[in-house]
Amino acid sequence: MHLPPRDNARMIRIALTDDHAIVRAGFRALIEREADMQIVSECGSIAECERALADNAADVLVLDLTLRGESGIEALPSLCARFPALRILVMSMHEGETYVDEALARGAVGYVTKAVAPDELVAGIREVMAGRRYLSSDLRGRKSSAVPIDRLSARERDVFLLLAHGKTTKQVADELGISSKTAYVHRAHVLEKLGARNDRELYRIALARGLITA
Repeated sequence: MHLPPRDNARMIRIALTDDHAIVRAGFRALIEREADMQIVSECGSIAECERALADNAADVLVLDLTLRGESGIEALPSLCARFPALRILVMSMHEGETYVDEALARGAVGYVTKAVAPDELVAGIREVMAGRRYLSSDLRGRKSSAVPIDRLSARERDVFLLLAHGKTTKQVADELGISSKTAYVHRAHVLEKLGARNDRELYRIALARGLITA
């Protein structure tokens, strides 16, 4: 949904993506109390979000990670690549280090959980708009215990995600346009780097990271 602009050219333009209309309404009411902030679009899916951002530029995207049938984490790299000037602030019910680490690794600038006071969302928007990383108060000081997915190469990450989605190694090879032998080598490296014994454990790692939905 597109919303009419205010007249102040110095407004912080904000896009909201959450699949619950009532949640978006609450965020909108909170944000638009700020004299220098404006909601320019509201969306319930990644596809709607991409269309809205293409049609109506935003400075900050407030993005939920768990959308109906979609993973916001999986969408982060493409959103960052397509809209490089956009600052993405995650607003999620998920508080685990795996979600936070992966969101930041994939391009989010900040992460606010839905358990904190509403004013922290406004603070987060201001911080990411200024180019600074922001974590809500309940996340600060935590030591990450996440599986080091950033050790994977780009190709290994592709193989990891396909295996986690239930693809066989041959299907991975076909989808990526590589030989079965190469796919098996990549799979072995992925298992070793992530400390996993089989594809089922890769699925659990990806699920814990919020990279796939159950």
